[in-house]
Amino acid sequence: QGELVESGGGLVQPGGSLRLSCAASTRIFNENAMGWYRQAPGGERELVATITRSGSANYGHAVMGRFTIARDNAKNTIYLQMNSVKPEDSAVYYCNADPPYRDYDSRGYLEIWGQGTRVTVSS
Repeated sequence: QGELVESGGGLVQPGGSLRLSCAASTRIFNENAMGWYRQAPGGERELVATITRSGSANYGHAVMGRFTIARDNAKNTIYLQMNSVKPEDSAVYYCNADPPYRDYDSRGYLEIWGQGTRVTVSS
């Protein structure tokens, strides 16, 4: 198991719902905020939603009012409830700290990422 393990993706019809989960290692989960990111084919990775340790959430414009981020501090897990999904929500979804967690050594740093979970919105 990696330090970030996303699950819950799949094929969903437009207007449908999906719930993503992400189990994080303690060192990453203890960062000030966790977030969901997504990357569509040929696109840049973008931040979709964030949640602080105290539960304060923020959302990107494209998903506001449709997605809800939540966290379970006892399980080191965050969730993304996706409602009223649209074809443009299709992407690989990743979780990470906000900003993304970095391992530093004498040569520089390496960002830690999981495998992601693919969401496809299509009829």
